[in-house]
Amino acid sequence: MKVGEISFAAIDFESAGTGPGLTDEPVQIAIAHLYGAEISPGLTSYLLPSRSVTWAARAVHGICDNQLVGAPRLIDLWPQVKTSMQGRWIVAHGAATEKRFLRVFPFHGFGPWADTLVLTRAVYPHLASHALGDAVNALGLQDAPELSTPSFRWHDAYCDAVASLVLLRHLIDVVGLAEAPAETLAQTNLAAYFAARKARSQLS
Repeated sequence: MKVGEISFAAIDFESAGTGPGLTDEPVQIAIAHLYGAEISPGLTSYLLPSRSVTWAARAVHGICDNQLVGAPRLIDLWPQVKTSMQGRWIVAHGAATEKRFLRVFPFHGFGPWADTLVLTRAVYPHLASHALGDAVNALGLQDAPELSTPSFRWHDAYCDAVASLVLLRHLIDVVGLAEAPAETLAQTNLAAYFAARKARSQLS
């Protein structure tokens, strides 16, 4: 399979935050899909944690306890999560948090993974910041149709999932990866590879 033939599912969580004696828990999940150049919704839901959201977490994403009343637990969404992610490559920007929260589903088998943080660092090593919002803005992607909407806001799980797909789509395009083997995206040390491909694409 080639990169251009992959069906992607980007996943993002917002969390309740950490503190002394507190284990982090998800309070929002979102999944969005990318196939070719088209981004489409998969799943969006608030999630019910076992404790209150910390003030520090609220300051980041704006999600309050009263918004979570009646929300499902993450484990309750297994059928929808499975439908949205199974059979697709999984995308996240800095995938550690998403992988950690998905442990609630033992042996889920989702993957392979494409981490847009790793890929962005490889393609654009000299960016001042490789954080999702910073990279999107630095690369001029904030004007993409999927991001330039009145409802878009950073640190909303769905908006961040879509932004990671906009970034991935750009990286595939700028490096000319559509015809490359799918496994390319899962390699860990890609800086030299991407630099060479990017140089060739700029010459063509």
